[in-house]
Amino acid sequence: MKPRGLLLDFGGVLTTEIWDSFDAFCRAEGLPEGTVRRLFRDDPDALADLRLLETGEIDETEFSARFGPRLGIERSEGLIERLFGGLAPEEVVIEAVREQRSRGVRTGLISNSWGTGIYEPRMLEELFDAVVISGDVGLHKPQPEIYLLGAERIAVEPAACVFVDDLRENVAGAEVVGMTAILHRDPAATVARIEELFGEAG
Repeated sequence: MKPRGLLLDFGGVLTTEIWDSFDAFCRAEGLPEGTVRRLFRDDPDALADLRLLETGEIDETEFSARFGPRLGIERSEGLIERLFGGLAPEEVVIEAVREQRSRGVRTGLISNSWGTGIYEPRMLEELFDAVVISGDVGLHKPQPEIYLLGAERIAVEPAACVFVDDLRENVAGAEVVGMTAILHRDPAATVARIEELFGEAG
């Protein structure tokens, strides 16, 4: 079945690498690089708080008040904005989404949210037919329901959808519901795979 829907993650796919931004934050705060990654890996409570934020059960202020002390920093105000301050648009991938949409492919975003501040509304409107942000729907990747909702909102059956994410567990979640998944590691490789699946522009 030729795919008719393209669903993508936001941070680390439509933007530059999230972990690089987190390491830039660590340098600015005088923390060892990798501190944020290690905290999520080694502290179950930190990961649990992130899940609460992603599903909208706590807000950005509450998450920051909990996460800042775990990091060992004094100022929790604006913490999420500082964590994501090193992100930049990944123009190669963005242009590929724009191109596919112009050719009639249905496009959608499925994003585990850190709050609404990291999204540019005009960009989302330009690129996507539908947007699923975890905090708005009370679901998070890799729960199967969030992928099914993304497919439903772009009106394409899951088997005809391609999903792109930079986390292996989120890719696996898409595959569980029958989507073709791309594990994003390199922008050029991701774009080449999208063109292979949907056909090159021209």
